[in-house]
Amino acid sequence: MGGYDVKYSLIAVLAAGLLLFSGPSWPASTKQEVIELKAQVAEMQQDLAEIKKLLQEGARAPAAAARPAPPAFNPQTVNIGTSPVKGEADAPITLIEYSDYQCPFCARHYRDVLPLLQQEYIDTGKVRFVMRENPLAMHRDAMNASMAALCAGDQGKYWDMHNMLFENPKQLGVDNLKAYAGTLGLDSATFDECLDSKKHEKTVQADLASAAKLGMSGTPGFFIGLTDPDDPDKVNLSVFIKGAQSINQFRGSIDELLKPGK
Repeated sequence: MGGYDVKYSLIAVLAAGLLLFSGPSWPASTKQEVIELKAQVAEMQQDLAEIKKLLQEGARAPAAAARPAPPAFNPQTVNIGTSPVKGEADAPITLIEYSDYQCPFCARHYRDVLPLLQQEYIDTGKVRFVMRENPLAMHRDAMNASMAALCAGDQGKYWDMHNMLFENPKQLGVDNLKAYAGTLGLDSATFDECLDSKKHEKTVQADLASAAKLGMSGTPGFFIGLTDPDDPDKVNLSVFIKGAQSINQFRGSIDELLKPGK
């Protein structure tokens, strides 16, 4: 834990330094930069708090309860099935994301990287984006959030709910989820029945099982591969990207697969 204590100390020093630049004598542009830096510091504190919580829980867990390590990822062929999809069905590359709506790193990917993937690859027909649910047990509202997204999908608004959940990661209680359905113009009675009955619990469990089979631990996780030209439901996965990575990590993997002869 010492390494994380040092990081917190550095953040405290940085925050204190930022306060020195907030005086009225500084120009407006500098003040705006300070505001943005303060926001970044707050985000870093949230991420580190999440990491610290995970490490503390791991330290408290008895050795006998430790789970076996997931299998390492090996290239393999998977079926898309009925998972929510963005992009062209016959796009040459398919990217599958496993995510958790309460995971701060998943939210970071949604905010910072997904818009660029959308603009550069999905909207241009190069990549088909597939979303799969991977709610972690440590996040008490994540399972309901995943089921809520799928319930919204029954009414044609999976992606609208997906966006709403990632933009409100701290308000994912059942009452919040039902309120979001109303905001999105869904039939409230139908949505409430779907969520209360846990209609899509088996679908979420199937996604969790497939993530484990692929060797995932934690969220987010991304698998990239060539779409089978003879059967677009099949994807030949060959790349695994673990965690919230930069757009360049995705560009490198996708562009490599797009080269002729792949």
